Amino acid sequence: MKWLYIIAVVALYLKFLLMPHPAADLSDISIVETIVRDSGVPNAVSGIIFRNRLYDTIFEVVVFTLAIAGATFLMADEKPTHKVHQFTDKPSIVLARLGATIAALVSFELAIRGHLSPGGGFAAGVAGGTAIGLVAITSKPELMQDVYRHWNVASLEKFSVLLFIFLAAITLVGLEVPKGELGTLLSGGIIPVVNLLVAVKVALGSWAIILVFIRYRGIL
Repeated sequence: MKWLYIIAVVALYLKFLLMPHPAADLSDISIVETIVRDSGVPNAVSGIIFRNRLYDTIFEVVVFTLAIAGATFLMADEKPTHKVHQFTDKPSIVLARLGATIAALVSFELAIRGHLSPGGGFAAGVAGGTAIGLVAITSKPELMQDVYRHWNVASLEKFSVLLFIFLAAITLVGLEVPKGELGTLLSGGIIPVVNLLVAVKVALGSWAIILVFIRYRGIL
């Protein structure tokens, strides 16, 4: 059996080396322009993520959701720590909160206008999670936990996932809303909405993971 595997590998490499790979004639086709025209948004990357490969994006969101649930599940049996390592000196606290403010502003910008300029929902969510993390290492853990529970962040996170999957499924079956005027804030049909939902999901999911690690590890 080992020799069979070796022969198969050699044959595969000989195919790569000796057989020509036919190339498509794209001299008269601009792929970027085609994607922009079909998706209705100037940011071709957002057009690909939320339209051309929307099926993959759905499972990326689902995988992130499972990762959050997995972190919570694996640490559920551990004893919460009473010592949390945080910034205590004033300069570090000021710089961290300044960084959190900038990251939050970037997150809002990318979430709202990610389909018009470089960025998008995932980048916006990462910026939002960064802002939450910087606040967490300069604030009392009880305060972060109380805010999380008071605003039902866990329920909002789950709702954003379900709504994203629902809208994505509608898009996959061929139902689309008008794309609007290219380059405007409301262009791209459903893309700005799902872009915002992904940003909310990633940011709030990051918040959940941060709280888990603070509660059971005392560190981020």
